[in-house]
This record gives sequence, structure tokens and C-alpha cells, in this order.
Amino acid sequence: MRNLRGTYVHRGDAARRRRRITRTLFAAGAIAAYYFVIAGRKTTPANAEPVVAESGLFSLGHTRELRNQLASTKGELSLLKAQYERASKIIQYSTQYGIPAGLASNVIDASFREDIDPELAFRLVRLESDFNTHAISKVGAVGLTQLMPSTARQYQKGVTRDQLFNAETNLRVGFRYLRTLIDLYKGNVRLALLAYNRGEDAVSADLHAGVNPGNGYDKDVLRGYKGKGTIN
Repeated sequence: MRNLRGTYVHRGDAARRRRRITRTLFAAGAIAAYYFVIAGRKTTPANAEPVVAESGLFSLGHTRELRNQLASTKGELSLLKAQYERASKIIQYSTQYGIPAGLASNVIDASFREDIDPELAFRLVRLESDFNTHAISKVGAVGLTQLMPSTARQYQKGVTRDQLFNAETNLRVGFRYLRTLIDLYKGNVRLALLAYNRGEDAVSADLHAGVNPGNGYDKDVLRGYKGKGTIN
């Protein structure tokens, strides 16, 4: 390999390295100055007059600017983190259940809005409709979460049967119904699922009679599940 030391190329590389080092040192100095000022402000007595340099890195204006930039950067990082986590979940569930990313996104977004654990949400939709937005049961339940129109109207006034074939509408109402049942049974996800499947009256009647209301539906949904049903 040709020795480039002392050549134009070598001198150009050296100059670029010096510029990078200069920029790095300047940035490090700015950060150090920022924390120095913040530390100084924390240790200044409440009744003492603040001592602030009027120019350079130590000016009050520059400190405020750095603080604003830091807050803005933190906000951007938080947003990017949330977007990354959402995208990861969409890919995860889309792959796991063999469904389009758009449908996986709808399930995730609706579950978060209604405070339902996404994993439980996907399990319920798979068992109810196998992710078929046009599914219709023998008793007339429709859509992804297999809602009876009369039940759906208790949670979204005026919603029609046709509207329940829309994925976003069906998921929103279905998960809202499930969340209401989880609250009704004080966090008992098993009873909430049984009520979702059998109806609240049937489950309550069995409980009052001292009879196990289970019919296997809850076991099918919860097999291997370790969550608590809700996000919060």
C-alpha cells in the first residue's frame, strides 16, 4: 500500500481530524458549561444575588437556550421511542398471527385506547373471528370481536350493524365492552371473558348459585397468558 504521509491526501485527512476534534471539544465544553451553570444555580443561596456572566457560554441566555434544546431533544427521543415500540409490536403481532400490518395496527391502537393489553386483545379477536372483519355468527354477532348490535349500542349510541363491519369501529366498541367487564368483575379477566362469551346474566346466575361459570372459552383465550388483562 502506498505511504500517503506528507501528501496532499494525508494533509487533508489530518485537517479533517483536527476539525472533528475541535467540534467535539467545543460540544463537550458546552455541555460541561451547561451542567456547571445548573450546579451553580442549585447551590446558590435563596437570598443571594445570582452571579451570571454577560457573554460567552456562561450567559443566562445561552444557558436557557441549551436547556430548551435539551428539553426539545428529550421530547423528540421520547416520540421516536414510542414510534419504534409501536412499529415493533405491529411487526411482532402481524408475523405471529399472519395478518396484514394494517389490521395489526388497528388492534394495537384500539386496545391501547381502551386500556386493554394488546396480547389479550389479539387472543380474543383470533378466537372470536380469526381476524375476519366480515365474520357473522349463528346468533347474529358480527365483525372482528363478534359483537351483537344490541350490545354494541350500549357502548356507542346509534352504531349500526353495518358499521360494526368496520375494523376500527368494531375493535373500539368490543374492547370497550371487555374493559367494562374487567372493571365489573374487579380485575378478574377470566370472569370478564366468560361474561363476554356467555353474557353477564348467565355468569352472575352461576356465581350466585355456587356453580362454576366456566365453559372452556376462558381457557382457550388465556392458555399461556401471563398478563393482567389491562395496561394500567
